[in-house]
Amino acid sequence: MGDTNGQVVAGGNGEGNRLDQLKYPTDVLIDKETDSLIICDRENRRVVRWSRRSGTIQGEILINNIICWGLAMDDQRYLYMSDYVKHEVRRYQIGDTNGTLVAGGNSKGADLNQLDFLTYIFVDQQQTVYVSDYNNNRVMKWNKGAKEGIVVAGGQGQGNALTQLHYPNGLFVDTLGTIYVADPWNHRMMRWPKGAKQGTVIVGGNGEGAGANQFSYPYRLSFDRQGNLYVVDYGNHRVQRFSIE
Repeated sequence: MGDTNGQVVAGGNGEGNRLDQLKYPTDVLIDKETDSLIICDRENRRVVRWSRRSGTIQGEILINNIICWGLAMDDQRYLYMSDYVKHEVRRYQIGDTNGTLVAGGNSKGADLNQLDFLTYIFVDQQQTVYVSDYNNNRVMKWNKGAKEGIVVAGGQGQGNALTQLHYPNGLFVDTLGTIYVADPWNHRMMRWPKGAKQGTVIVGGNGEGAGANQFSYPYRLSFDRQGNLYVVDYGNHRVQRFSIE
């Protein structure tokens, strides 16, 4: 806090596939146990780990041959990755390179056992997997061991009604099962209480723009411990912070 300049903690050596390089990374999480960053190195088709210790000059490959978009880690330190080409989510133990299928994996489609270009994921304490099913304009919930998912947000076609999403992206689920999802093409952030048939707009929804209550394709969201909401406002080249009731 208070820094005016950032510090490079992974990559920063140009685009490439060397161990000291990244190529179009899409997601990152912190593994507190090993004090390291785990990164979806998308265009290198790998997931890499970079120690946060000073003096680290390169990462190590955890998993190869995966076109990863989103990452999550559960309380048991299982790693979850969304593969948007295979339309599936797999769970890995650190050190395991094969993983276990936990969502999708039945080719591209809109059935309850299918996904279509999934992006970001969220995993709760029960190892329930929530998936932003981008091309199907819905958020899916896959209970542990389930063979098919449940639509928990959207799924009513592409549109801007409160029952609809348009290419959903980043998501977060609180302990009550309330879903917070970035709805970028509607330029809004949505909240869907558990079991609700429609969501509410918590920020945005005022058309595309650069105003304080507007977004231009907001793709990611995150909360801090005080409950402040942070939004990656892609088209406006900024991150915005909001206090949400």
